[in-house]
Amino acid sequence: MAIRYTPEDCARLLEAVRTRQPLIQCLTNAVVTNFTANVLLAVGAAPAMVDIPGEAAEFAPVASGVLVNLGTPAASQRTAMLEAAGAARAAGTPWVLDPVAVGALSVRTAAAQELAGMGPAIIRGNASEILALAGSGAGGRGVDATDSPAAAAGAARQLAGDTGAAVAVSGARDLVFGPGGLRTCLGIDNGDVLLTRVTGGGCALGAVMAAFSAVTSDAVLAAAAATGTYTVAAERAARLASGPGSFAPAFLDELASVTPADIAASLRLAALDPDGLEQAPQPEAAR
Repeated sequence: MAIRYTPEDCARLLEAVRTRQPLIQCLTNAVVTNFTANVLLAVGAAPAMVDIPGEAAEFAPVASGVLVNLGTPAASQRTAMLEAAGAARAAGTPWVLDPVAVGALSVRTAAAQELAGMGPAIIRGNASEILALAGSGAGGRGVDATDSPAAAAGAARQLAGDTGAAVAVSGARDLVFGPGGLRTCLGIDNGDVLLTRVTGGGCALGAVMAAFSAVTSDAVLAAAAATGTYTVAAERAARLASGPGSFAPAFLDELASVTPADIAASLRLAALDPDGLEQAPQPEAAR
């Protein structure tokens, strides 16, 4: 039976992140390192940018969660990513795979395919990246999607089934698909287009998912709660900003100040039919 998820569940997970302050190891791209670290600090987690061979494997068992982001995958960093993923899996540390710009570029595509088989808790990407990683598309225009989240639904379900990961597809309506035999699909209808006008807006979300994964064994809830917190904060920041330059600091401020009560009141979360993506009847709450 599918599990029922509510905005209140997501709110409680934000409270857990703030209370436990998980330590998140980030192996991420050079363009977004600073923004990602600041986002983690704002949401209540602690960043650690440990991404060199040798140290990456040592740190993953110590970390509460790990992000592997393929935005600028130099050879040494790819080695470190494989080490960190393997060590995280062995230690039971949840980790998130963000297959940035896969499909059109061969080196990162091969690396993402290998990493996807190493037990990520969550795979997060835009629709074109998810299609490409599942073998159903050629990727987008660089890091930008050319497909809609709904168009990637079949590929996301396949990827979740093949890898055992929850699969989060970012877009105007964010989607989260449950792994394996769970016929779970959640839609999140918060956010603002200004998130797409700031470098690292998508990449830093993967780090937040790693932080939320550190405080629950339910990867679907972690992905949904992280996305919900992130996009509610984006809506609040957009009301204060006059453009992308003022949005970025406002977004960090709102991530730091948004409360669990704000999430419970503002999060637009829906259970969807994973085949047709129309709103599905909510199942009974799991006991």
